[in-house]
Amino acid sequence: MRSHDLIVLGGGTGNVVASAAADAGLDVALIERGRLGGTCLNRGCNPSKKLIHHADIVETVRQANSFGIDASLDSIAFADIVDTVTTTITEAAEHKAERARENDNITFYQTDGRFVDEHVVEVGPDNQGDLLTAEKIVLAGGSRPLLSDSIDGIDDVEFLTSAEALRVQERFDRLVVVGGGYIAVEMSHFFGAMGTDVVIVGHGEVLADREDRDIAERLTAVYDDKHELHLGYTATRFESDGGTKIVTAESDEGDAIEVVGDHLLVATGRRPNSDRWNVEAADLRTTDTGFVQTNEYLETSTDGVWAIGDIAGNYMFKHSGDKEAEYVVENAVNGNRQPVEYPGMAHAIFGAPQIASLGKTESEVQDSGRDYEIGTFAYDDTALGAVLEADVGFAKAIIGNDGDVLGFHIIGPHASLLIHEVSTAVAAGADATSIAETIHVHPALSEVVQGAFRDVRDVAPSGI
Repeated sequence: MRSHDLIVLGGGTGNVVASAAADAGLDVALIERGRLGGTCLNRGCNPSKKLIHHADIVETVRQANSFGIDASLDSIAFADIVDTVTTTITEAAEHKAERARENDNITFYQTDGRFVDEHVVEVGPDNQGDLLTAEKIVLAGGSRPLLSDSIDGIDDVEFLTSAEALRVQERFDRLVVVGGGYIAVEMSHFFGAMGTDVVIVGHGEVLADREDRDIAERLTAVYDDKHELHLGYTATRFESDGGTKIVTAESDEGDAIEVVGDHLLVATGRRPNSDRWNVEAADLRTTDTGFVQTNEYLETSTDGVWAIGDIAGNYMFKHSGDKEAEYVVENAVNGNRQPVEYPGMAHAIFGAPQIASLGKTESEVQDSGRDYEIGTFAYDDTALGAVLEADVGFAKAIIGNDGDVLGFHIIGPHASLLIHEVSTAVAAGADATSIAETIHVHPALSEVVQGAFRDVRDVAPSGI
């Protein structure tokens, strides 16, 4: 059995911890069965947003005539686009692996790994690998697509998950997307912009139903114009007839529909990889859905074992995982004891239009029993927003009676950028009045953000 100072399980966010620990002089074992960089770099955030940027450009060209610009879209080099993105991502992952192997303080095990005891990890083939031990272990084991075994035929019909969809070499004619969350929204935008007819089957009443209801309804209305939507239906059966995929879905009332396409994408959520790391052997407590339980210091139920990122389930974002990595470096590597905080935590969905959100939705605030006020502002009410023809664009601020920002939600062009004004303000302790009274560049889109806060705080004259 080989001893290390620290074992890091998972090479996504975990490689942040491994690198910092190695810089501090610790002997580190880093275990990752796939490419370094984890889901975000290889199968998630990075490739999807690179591909989606191409989709955004395609939509811009298609809309050029409405701005008085004569433009035509003659062809899309779909395979070349995917190849370029895939090559870029693969090279980045290989560079990470090369740097890990060159680091004298890191032993990189690019293989399977699993707990066999509280502080013992086996690497390599099951029951045939080497055993590693360390007083400190950081579990950054990530997540994978959630597949429901309640769908008849799911084991018999070929389908894609987000991991495979990001590397396909052909542009589909008709794609059925099962799911209505952020992955379904983003992938439908990409394939739809590339010329695929998209059919979405989702169990929620609206797309992105975890978002604020006003935002989700606006997004759903836009997608309903562009795609074929069947919402309020749960997929119950997959079938294949030659080159045709057939999806049967039912509503809560028992109404059944049948939709067809030449390809099928299952985007019904993600599940933690706790089973793949055999966390039971380490006596790590998990939730009913498999997330590893942690306290405010990101410690698990086993002394000397911390968990971060998707597998811990505090938030399932790369940026939150990176923040947790900073705290684990402080606590596990540097020997401190700092409770994790997520100041100004926000997220975005890169569909068309974009969505960004911070804090609680209005329904969550209502459920909490807190008194609140709402401020709203439309993109069309700003000079730049109007020329963008972003009639769906809309910002919503949810403010407590003491001026605290309880939530902020925005839909429209550049929402993923605009949210950071509020995120930074909240992290710095600013209240709604401070944001409303901050001088904003005119006529920048940031005036949409200011407008929502001005609406709720009733500050500044608006003129005639």
